[in-house]
Amino acid sequence: MTAPQVTHRVSIVIGTRPEAIKMAPVVRAIHEHPHLEPLVIATTQHREMLKQALDVFGIVPHIDLGLMQNGQNLGVFTSRALAALTDCFLDVKPDFLLVQGDTSTVTAACLAGFYQGVPIGHIEAGLRSFDLSSPFPEEVNRRIATCTANVHFAPTTEARNNLISEGIPEGDIFVTGNTVVDALQMVPPRATFETASLNDLPWDTHRVLLTTVHRRESLGEHLDAICDALESIVRLHDDVVIAFPVHLNPRVRDVVFRRLGDVPRIFLLDPLPYPELLEIIRRCFFVLSDSGGIQEEVPSFRKPIFVLRDTTERPEVLRSGFGELVGTDAARILSRASALLTDPEAYLSRTSGVNPFGDGRAGFRIAEVIDTLLRHPRERSGPRRLDHQEVNATLERLSRAG
Repeated sequence: MTAPQVTHRVSIVIGTRPEAIKMAPVVRAIHEHPHLEPLVIATTQHREMLKQALDVFGIVPHIDLGLMQNGQNLGVFTSRALAALTDCFLDVKPDFLLVQGDTSTVTAACLAGFYQGVPIGHIEAGLRSFDLSSPFPEEVNRRIATCTANVHFAPTTEARNNLISEGIPEGDIFVTGNTVVDALQMVPPRATFETASLNDLPWDTHRVLLTTVHRRESLGEHLDAICDALESIVRLHDDVVIAFPVHLNPRVRDVVFRRLGDVPRIFLLDPLPYPELLEIIRRCFFVLSDSGGIQEEVPSFRKPIFVLRDTTERPEVLRSGFGELVGTDAARILSRASALLTDPEAYLSRTSGVNPFGDGRAGFRIAEVIDTLLRHPRERSGPRRLDHQEVNATLERLSRAG
């Protein structure tokens, strides 16, 4: 008589749009796995933008904690999320907990899971800027995740090395690639945009640049300097237009619309659905952004990005040639952007590298490792970890599977 197959429940906690995008391939891989069952829990740290991303991938949370409040304080949100997730885990009793990235939702979920003794897997583990204030609070959030996680899904070898240097056992780390590569492969190209104003951009006659700005360290005088640079770029290069989806934060919107609302060839847009944003990246000439996620997306489309920050926890994009750190100095942004706009050979050199973020199978690898961990745990007094023998067997199986 054949024993019944055991299915393990994997709680997948998300709170923001980037988490939803990067978790979507993992939700799919776990759903398709014969031994795993996904349980999607939304803190709704962001409401509208989270729902927008979930809808793209057809994901409906099994549990929506609905924690977002207008003007919410990070400390207050994190404490409320910790309490709500603790109650949730006590109720659903997950076999495994998955978190992604570096949000306050991640911090709350990791602490709640750790306190309840739930094994934790951290996706996109090992990213470091080595500056606790930049990006804020993400650098601290990801370090908290590292302290509490049992399994670390590093997107690159560099991230793996960061974890090893902090004392994380090598057997607890898996280099999977970044799930954002999986996600963008799930979104097909579009012949036309659903956002009508994007179809009106002069794609055939002008070079379109994409700009996004949202980080706290980009606000104030830094945002003013970025606006100065964007205005100078379009005035100096008459064949360039800028598409600028403006973040909902009033500290961003008020400045950007006041400074750039009447500047010719700068198109200020509302935040875009994920497929529309990907389509702009696919068609644009290059990107100027302080976004971490876009740094990971542009290599798949072979587009350069000027990173509007002084540091990045994704140095792979710099070494691959696709990215360049320019900070928020207006003169430097203008100089470097102009160099790429006027030198075809420089542009070619920036777009001929190898994508450092993987092959689009990260979700599959993560599901396989979780299954191995849950079916072959090593009992010990501390956190449950994979035996090295099981680690090697899993890696060999994943390698054979491509």
